Amino acid sequence: MTDTEGQRRAAGELEAGVLAALWAADAPQSAAQVRAALSQDLARTTVATLLGRLCEKGLVGRRPGSRGFVYFAAQDSHGLTARRMHRELDQGGGDRSLVLARFVEGLSPDDEAELRRLLKDDHA
Repeated sequence: MTDTEGQRRAAGELEAGVLAALWAADAPQSAAQVRAALSQDLARTTVATLLGRLCEKGLVGRRPGSRGFVYFAAQDSHGLTARRMHRELDQGGGDRSLVLARFVEGLSPDDEAELRRLLKDDHA
């Protein structure tokens, strides 16, 4: 897929746009509504395909609407980020402790303090 200037889109750019449109909506959206909310001029079938793929990945849910399906984000953006972090941890080569240690080493002092607070609150 290419954009209007003939350059290749970044991986996941279209899916990110679809998710952003669903997060911004105050109710489940039809494929046509999602298409209208996107900054790119995409074919209806492209948007329908993207929504189907996002459903298969568990990132988007759907239910019957008045004409076809309506779609909604299965998680907010923070939940999606956490899901990606879990996936990376699971793919870390088997040594989860080392992956977590490297992650913590890269945290800012404020983020490290927040992580410690969250762990303490969760296990208190």
